Amino acid sequence: MLYDATLQPQICPDMTSDHSHTCAHGHDHTDHDHSHADGHDHASRDHQDHDHEGCDGHDHGFGFGRPHTHAPANFGRAFAIGIILNTVYVVAEALWGVWAHSLSLLADAGHNLSDILGLGAAWLAESLARRAPTTRFTYGLRRSTILAAFVNATVLLLVTGGIIWESIVRLFANAPVEGTVVSWVALVGIAVNAFTALLFMKGASNDLNIRGAFMHMASDAMMAFAVVIAGLLITWTGFQIIDPIVSLIVSVSIIVATWSLLKGSVSLSLDGVPAGIVPADVQAALLAVPGVSGLHHLHIWPMSTTETALTVHLIRDETTLQSPEQIITQATILLRDKFKISHPTFQIESSPASCDLQQVCC
Repeated sequence: MLYDATLQPQICPDMTSDHSHTCAHGHDHTDHDHSHADGHDHASRDHQDHDHEGCDGHDHGFGFGRPHTHAPANFGRAFAIGIILNTVYVVAEALWGVWAHSLSLLADAGHNLSDILGLGAAWLAESLARRAPTTRFTYGLRRSTILAAFVNATVLLLVTGGIIWESIVRLFANAPVEGTVVSWVALVGIAVNAFTALLFMKGASNDLNIRGAFMHMASDAMMAFAVVIAGLLITWTGFQIIDPIVSLIVSVSIIVATWSLLKGSVSLSLDGVPAGIVPADVQAALLAVPGVSGLHHLHIWPMSTTETALTVHLIRDETTLQSPEQIITQATILLRDKFKISHPTFQIESSPASCDLQQVCC
């Protein structure tokens, strides 16, 4: 059994059975008409369907047994390689900066240090997300990936803001740039950062935490490429102003790309419906399930950057031949296959006003 709750269960009043029926998110998958996650049905064992005037047969007990774990894809090796490569590069860049008396190389080494910290935060979050649920954290620590995505987006914007400020200062200060040395170091940076970014490209499209790590590396590769171009142009033309202009152009493009990461992580932190899921479409699909005549209290929220949960009260048509178990099974498979919602919780009701909890559940 699995206690899976964000709210304490509330007992439906005036039940005629000798066992409690609840309308909440916490539940005990033992003997009830109730399904939860993974496209499988937790139906009763040696237990007849019970259709009460109220909440149709499900007992939300308390307990922790075999938890439902949907671990994110393992990028541990990618994080380890990325951190090692970038650490070596930062140390080499700092030493080269000291040897060449280049303040810009030392500043870039400090910037790249933030990437190592960003990769570390994303890796830590991925590891925490794999931990099993506890009595205190009943969903585990999966939402740590959302926090890591937010931290990475914030740090990336702050660092880019610092680069913009430095570029503006250089526009007016006309500081000399060692074009040849900077270009060679930047070439190494392109190789390191581009290779590291490729390690995370596979998961960047569907995992906000991995996208944060990818954005850190991709933005550095873009900036290093800009440095190479600027260095070559300065060497050929002697115009020092090229360096801050190129930096400004690349910085603006990084901010535009990072903004979606920040917006997405804030939305998920506030339990916003994950991108790609339209609640109206989910509602229409559930209403099309045979035996469902209506629904209310539909809630969709992220459990992590890769998992989505849903709770809903489904009203069972009194004339249908579909059993509660059949309705739940079909709805679970539908949500999993069409909307990638892997953690659904259903409450079956016999009529819109049959459960007093319609007025108190939210």
